[in-house]
Amino acid sequence: MLPRVDTDDEWDAIVPDEAVMRPGAAALCTRLGIRADPLTRYPTGSRPVYAAGSRYVLKLFPAIAAEDGVTEARVLTHLQGRLPVPTPYVHDAGAYENGWRYVLMSRLRGTDLAVTWPRVPAADQDRIATEAGETLAALHALDPAPLAGALGPGDWGDFLGRQRATAVGRQRARGLPEPWLEQLPDFLASVPLPDDEPGVLLHTEFMRQHLTVDEHDDWRLTGLLDFEPAMIGHRAYDFVAVGLYVSRADPRLLSRVFRAYGESFAPDELLALTLLHVYGNLPRYLRELPAPPAPTLKSLAETWFGVE
Repeated sequence: MLPRVDTDDEWDAIVPDEAVMRPGAAALCTRLGIRADPLTRYPTGSRPVYAAGSRYVLKLFPAIAAEDGVTEARVLTHLQGRLPVPTPYVHDAGAYENGWRYVLMSRLRGTDLAVTWPRVPAADQDRIATEAGETLAALHALDPAPLAGALGPGDWGDFLGRQRATAVGRQRARGLPEPWLEQLPDFLASVPLPDDEPGVLLHTEFMRQHLTVDEHDDWRLTGLLDFEPAMIGHRAYDFVAVGLYVSRADPRLLSRVFRAYGESFAPDELLALTLLHVYGNLPRYLRELPAPPAPTLKSLAETWFGVE
């Protein structure tokens, strides 16, 4: 029922089209024997994800991203019950049709922290930052060896080298102005990045959008989701998303995350990893986050990743 998706153009034509996607999702729910009433698509996220009734979430992965479905199921199964914050329980996962894969998981209690954040009292924002640091510490303390065959990038040093070699081109393609592009090579060359330490399990997109909170239970964190881009690598890599999307350039919040985590990382290191991150998009961050006092990468690092 769902057509095959092998290209970006097919993705753009098919995945957003509910006239195509919804019947396919409903048919899969029927095949899995679950009551999907109502079947409601979440409005955000890059993959089609549906709340199926009150208990389940169905996440679909087209052929072009089928391996992400394998990763999500493997990592969530590995994490079950092992973090301070709940993660979705995998009820079922596998192949559907025409190259599509699915993960049927439990529905987390609460709502998207990114949506509710403006209503969260300051004291609870501080506590959430502390809980975020504790959660990352627990995640990074887990032995990633059982997932080594399923997660990349393999050699962390080689990964950093490849990302460094293509950093200017990737940021230029995303529209970064030339005055910033000119600074990238020297800045990246000036920042030493560990490439031989034992890797940890990385979420890679630890952000408010992937945390849930219950405003009726003292704003407690109720879940961490979206592990499809998980990797094994250096722990500092996870703090790119923390600084950009959790603390949002607030040094007080980032300080609390670091204290709870038990380690901190230099602003230059985190900005360098931002430029090397698989999803790093400096033009977008420049639009969304506070501007630095000077138009330099050094100043930008302190503005976004500085602490109290």
